[in-house]
Amino acid sequence: MQHTRRLLELMARLRHPQEGCPWDLRQDFASVAPYTLEEAYEVADAIAREDFDDLRLELGDLLLQVVFHAQMAQEAGLFDFEDVAAGICDKLLRRHPHVFAGAVFDTDAERSAAWEAAKAAERAERAPQGGVLAGVALALPALKRAQKLQQRAARVGFDWPDLAPVLDKLDEELAEVRDALAQGDRDAVADELGDLLFVMANLARHLKVDAEDALRRGNAKFERRFAYIEAALQASGRQAEDCTLAELDALWDAAKAQGL
Repeated sequence: MQHTRRLLELMARLRHPQEGCPWDLRQDFASVAPYTLEEAYEVADAIAREDFDDLRLELGDLLLQVVFHAQMAQEAGLFDFEDVAAGICDKLLRRHPHVFAGAVFDTDAERSAAWEAAKAAERAERAPQGGVLAGVALALPALKRAQKLQQRAARVGFDWPDLAPVLDKLDEELAEVRDALAQGDRDAVADELGDLLFVMANLARHLKVDAEDALRRGNAKFERRFAYIEAALQASGRQAEDCTLAELDALWDAAKAQGL
């Protein structure tokens, strides 16, 4: 608690109208939001690298973002850090009645249903006029948001019953991308690519795969294989620009053969 209080005091000093930091004083919720997202991604990156000393530091940076927003809210008379902490404590109590209120759930499915019911009640309380898709954050990565939108729709029965129609829809959307390309309509191409990616996210959801994680894995695989290509070229005194695509493809296949 001592360091929490000290952190709050430091943030208040940084935002002091006369004695604070000019940069911190210029900020508002909108200008700080990109830094908040960046710090969240850096936390996730430290976890992916299993660098737990770095994770400790990155969690501190993320906590600073929470304190920064809370300080600005306090100055505007909206809420303060204690209100933020109280809100999350109340949410934990509501969503875990089996831990804090003596509720008994016999299966994971029952626990999951109770969790979703609590979340739905919270959404209804915040935005009683909102629809099923209300409250899915716009700032989420697009693939993650696509899966959340699909999950919400599935709760009210708007979903394919199994994998087969999802795969059929994937073929249909790919054909529409080809048609848009043949017509030379760039706006249509962008729209159809969006539809294709949305269905791919849906495919991942039906397979119980996190689409963001799958793409991160794909990115990491590409980086490993391309690094192999660069190392092989460097060893032979060549550069990628000097090679044909066939030569680069051969090195790519060699990387795959080594399990990279």
